[in-house]
Amino acid sequence: MKHLTTPLGSEILDLTVGELITLSGTVYTARDEAHMRMMEAGIPFNSQGSVIYHCGPVIQDDTIVVAGPTTSARMNSLTGFFLDAGVKALIGKGGMSEKVREQLRGRAVYFAFTGGCANLAAARMQLEGVHFPDLGMAEAVWQIRLDKLHLLGL
Repeated sequence: MKHLTTPLGSEILDLTVGELITLSGTVYTARDEAHMRMMEAGIPFNSQGSVIYHCGPVIQDDTIVVAGPTTSARMNSLTGFFLDAGVKALIGKGGMSEKVREQLRGRAVYFAFTGGCANLAAARMQLEGVHFPDLGMAEAVWQIRLDKLHLLGL
């Protein structure tokens, strides 16, 4: 098992499909509304080498209660913008389209996290901040620090 730390770089090109990894460092949650807001208003964080987690976490008293993945395919048409901006990895469930797989080739990766394991994910996370809180809890962009979250490379 390989261990990766954000920001990510060319080390992702050495990963193989089906490889288990652990990921530590900062990631940013983003679902549909957050993707569209960032496409209009700009990305509010340094996107070079960054990781986007398709997730709408539940936050209570500055603590991440649960943080399970949402279906990544909903972001198929919104993904190219982020890859062009330097995002190096996406985390979600269910995979993405053939078009996105082609967009990822040679520059970024997709990691799967098992749906239904929201508590397990939250146990590996610490809240660092939030962007676009006006979108609401599920759609805001949450900045999260990971500590060895286990993922599967697809």
